[in-house]
Amino acid sequence: MVLKTFGWSFAVTALGLAFAAWQWGWEAFGIVLILSILEISLSFDNAVVNAGILKKMNAFWQRIFLTIGILIAVFGMRLVFPVVIVAISAKVGPIEAVQLALDKPGQYEALVTDAHAAIAAFGGMFLLMIFLDFIFEEREIKWLAWLERPLAKLGKVDMLSVCIALIVLLLSAVTFATQAHTSTGHMDKSATVLLSGVAGLITYLVVGGLSGYFEDKLEEEEEREHEEEEKAKAEGKQVSMVGLAGKAAFFLFLYLEVLDASFSFDGVIGAFAITNHIFWMALGLGIGAMYVRSLTVYLVRQGTLDDYVYLEHGAHYAIGALAVLLLITIQYEINEVITGLIGVFLIAASFLSSVRRNKLLAAEEGNAEGGTGEKTEVSSGV
Repeated sequence: MVLKTFGWSFAVTALGLAFAAWQWGWEAFGIVLILSILEISLSFDNAVVNAGILKKMNAFWQRIFLTIGILIAVFGMRLVFPVVIVAISAKVGPIEAVQLALDKPGQYEALVTDAHAAIAAFGGMFLLMIFLDFIFEEREIKWLAWLERPLAKLGKVDMLSVCIALIVLLLSAVTFATQAHTSTGHMDKSATVLLSGVAGLITYLVVGGLSGYFEDKLEEEEEREHEEEEKAKAEGKQVSMVGLAGKAAFFLFLYLEVLDASFSFDGVIGAFAITNHIFWMALGLGIGAMYVRSLTVYLVRQGTLDDYVYLEHGAHYAIGALAVLLLITIQYEINEVITGLIGVFLIAASFLSSVRRNKLLAAEEGNAEGGTGEKTEVSSGV
């Protein structure tokens, strides 16, 4: 199962590292390896959240996610995206931007640094909305019950997450963007942050709204299909759901790609702290993206999210932390190690809580089967 799911990732790793060593030497080999590890550590929470969405798709769309999706992730976000940033910032064409990256890496990095405020605001708002919508939703299983229970009650207020996101954006523009860090020092980028943050918020609402609409339609049609199939059995008829399922899966696929793009912001920007070489960056982050994709599918097929019920909670808290860190980096530089460790810590804590919960449930079932009459209480918090 592991080899089947991660086979392509292992192959791409071997080929990518071998190519880096052959084309550019051992320095490139080491940097590409470091970038791969960086991408995996920063994007583990991405895999957990993606798995929660991907499990709603059939095997066909899971394969699309691993094939076409990975092409979009690697070439779109890890190669084209940095070039687009430079092209827009420097007001040059994409080809000129690539030449700039190859011939003048220092100037290329400076242009990306100047665009960081816009990137952080867009990605921060998108990720913040994911976190807020999660914690304001009423759910049966709660990890930090003392926090999630009152927040779920507050979530009954319409558009509360949007209001809070806009307040955070305004505070970020006033607090951080007035002295945003650029390659030439500090300058006021309030308008840029506000515009980019609103764009991130709109992107989330549009893509999330479309995927949610078709997902709801799919659930309604599945219920109706079940009823019609029961009636049609005697007549030998069948009810097809291919068209609607395709639409629902397609928009969920788009939602996953936008999610991946937002999660990739910190990895792409963090990579500039390690190297200015655009092809080393694309190769290293691309290898890491392959593992994130494979890990997502592995979590779905193994039913890991069903066995370790707090993992999704930990991943969403990691998303919230990443959103806040992205906004802070508008003015202050934060080491990528800190960003990665916060996500790893939250997910590890949620995993350990899930293990503890499973042990308590197993003990309770054992006591019940043994007829002891004892009952072990299972805590949903930590």
